[in-house]
Amino acid sequence: MTLKKLEPSPNFQNHAREIPERFKTRASTLFIDRFMTHFIKAGGIGIIAAVFGIFVFIFSQTIPLFKGAEVHEKALYQFEPGNYSVLGVDEWGELPFAAQENGLVRFFDTRENKTALVYDPSSESGKTVSAFRYNFNQQEFVYGTEDGHFFVTAVRYSPDYSTGARRVTVELETGKPLPLGDNRDPVRQIAFAHSGEVQLVAALQEGVQGLRLTALTLTQETSMMGAGELTADQVYDLTGLIRGRPVKILVNMQAYGLVVLNDEGRLFYLTLKGGEFKVRQEWQPFQSSPSPAAASMDYLLGDVSLVLTHADGTNVVHSLFVPPGGSERRFAETKRFQALPAGADLFHASLRNKAFLVASGSFVSLRYATTETTRWESRLDFDPAAAVIGRKYDSLLFLDSASRLHVFSLHDHHPESSWRAFFGKIQYEGYPDKRYEWQSSGSTDDFEAKLSLVPLIVGTLKGTLYAIIFAFPIALLAAIYTSQFAHPRFKLFVKPVMEIMASLPSVVLGFLSALWLAPLLETRVPSLILIVILIPSVSFAFGALWNSLPVQYRVLIKPGYEWIVLTPVLLMTLALGWHLGPVFERMFFVVTDPDAGIKIADFRRWWPEVTGTRFEQRNSLVVGFMMGFAVIPIIFTIAEDSLSNVPKTLVSGSLALGASRWQTALRVVVPTAFPGIFSAVMIGLGRAIGETMIVVMATGNTPIMDLNIFTGMRTLSANIAVELPEAPYLGTLYRTLFFGATVLFMMTFVMNTIAEVIRQRLREKYRTV
Repeated sequence: MTLKKLEPSPNFQNHAREIPERFKTRASTLFIDRFMTHFIKAGGIGIIAAVFGIFVFIFSQTIPLFKGAEVHEKALYQFEPGNYSVLGVDEWGELPFAAQENGLVRFFDTRENKTALVYDPSSESGKTVSAFRYNFNQQEFVYGTEDGHFFVTAVRYSPDYSTGARRVTVELETGKPLPLGDNRDPVRQIAFAHSGEVQLVAALQEGVQGLRLTALTLTQETSMMGAGELTADQVYDLTGLIRGRPVKILVNMQAYGLVVLNDEGRLFYLTLKGGEFKVRQEWQPFQSSPSPAAASMDYLLGDVSLVLTHADGTNVVHSLFVPPGGSERRFAETKRFQALPAGADLFHASLRNKAFLVASGSFVSLRYATTETTRWESRLDFDPAAAVIGRKYDSLLFLDSASRLHVFSLHDHHPESSWRAFFGKIQYEGYPDKRYEWQSSGSTDDFEAKLSLVPLIVGTLKGTLYAIIFAFPIALLAAIYTSQFAHPRFKLFVKPVMEIMASLPSVVLGFLSALWLAPLLETRVPSLILIVILIPSVSFAFGALWNSLPVQYRVLIKPGYEWIVLTPVLLMTLALGWHLGPVFERMFFVVTDPDAGIKIADFRRWWPEVTGTRFEQRNSLVVGFMMGFAVIPIIFTIAEDSLSNVPKTLVSGSLALGASRWQTALRVVVPTAFPGIFSAVMIGLGRAIGETMIVVMATGNTPIMDLNIFTGMRTLSANIAVELPEAPYLGTLYRTLFFGATVLFMMTFVMNTIAEVIRQRLREKYRTV
């Protein structure tokens, strides 16, 4: 059997061409339709491009955070030959100096490539110098002499712009030599520090019986004319407090602590309190090594942490903190770095941050203590005899054995940042354990920045969780009632009211929560608990009672107007629960006052005593209420639209088969509209995650790591709003805040993507319901 192709007859084609004029689409309409089609496509593509562009810009600001240090040699200068052991530099890098072992200091002018000044402490003081140390932080030399004296020489740099270009000059002020007590034993090692009126000098003096440890407190009178001369106050012989032969001493910048290293590798931490030195701690930093002796020991910036190296190259940091159960700060290991080829020959700590430079032979390494990261390391073409980090952390200077000064440029703008700093646990100075911590600024120059984003992420999720817990049940039940049970006229009022709620500025809601809601709920938590229990209970009881009434009574209220009867009942229940709250508190939330010894009813004191957690006025409960108030309109509007768009045939069929309205709503309408309901919840979740002003004003804005409903939090968005105005442009904090924005962007993107996938699957699942 052969099938023939059917062709339309000519009459049909002619009839098709002869369309009446009134049925033809106007050319202008077709043009507008095509234009709008392409315009909408272009608009959609433009929105996607704009969002992508914003993300690219934000992400580009964070890239420098994860770059290492860049070091390049830029200059080479020749010092006069000498046996140099200390290298220093001014703030501008124009007048570096090198000090010989006899204390002689040569300043080198890098602009004119010649020696600018030579300082001989022996000739200036009239004493023979036998030991010295340079205090980089305070820019002072302290010299010890062969006859048991010491004196301080201050280095004063000053820039001069009189010629139009900057020219740095230096002056040295030599203090009066003072005796280290009554003895006149030669000084073999010396350390000095002062903090305001507190000043302390310590020295190792070589006597008949060996090295003796001497400490001397100093006083300095100040007046309107400036600071006066140093005068000796009290001398301490600390030799008996140290076991073994002392080989190195350090005085902390607060001038009350002294760390001593002996020849057996043991460390002694001595503190001055009440006019008396005591050994607060004695410990062995390298117990597991066959030879416990330390190769080097120096302070980091702030003098709270000690950087120690062993002869085998082990590099550790010991910091001061109060151990659990203790009352005094003690040293303990907090950081461990990759081992050096051997013990450190050179060490220098940055004066800008917690970075330090160590060298072992020709191998040098720039490391950052907080994050335990190596910023840069290399093997040089020479063995440095002295090294220093530029005062602005922008250069590295090395002096080799041939008295040549090698100047390297240093570009390491964000040493504090790393993946571990943002997402890992770190034991910061003064803390007894590793933790997640956000504290971007402090009151002192030696502050250790804490940039963990984990507390901010937890705070973001915490605030969102409590907002959704409050908003979702209310919004969903309201949407179900409005779409399935309320009279259609009721919707004419509900929808506009919800839109007005959604239009309220978040700053107004934050203002109300901070100044009205938080003080109100502080003493009314028992009332709130009682209301949460009573409202659902009374609602269910009223529903059961209403269904049990005879039909002749129920028909008095039109279907969809039952809320008129229920509303007064709920208002009375609300008032009853509010006023019975204090009674409820006296029954269940009683604690004993430790001072008076009497029992008092106070939920604010009962909660910390029972749970061991804090109770704060501005807490997550307040945020949950007010942020939930902002989220409810979004969830309600979208969920109500989804429920109302369920085909009426499904509802009618369910009712015709004998199902009640509630059975129809829960088993037919809600499953059919579930993809839309899920979308409503996810959009509300996105609104809560990105909320800023309510969180800023309604919480204590403290970045903490708990889910306690009665404590506050700090979210990523609130952190950006609070910190960004004060963040230095393109600084570490500035870029870290942008990184927080990137994390927030990715959180919402991933959440929305997962939500869309789930929504599509739910849509397929309930498509045939």
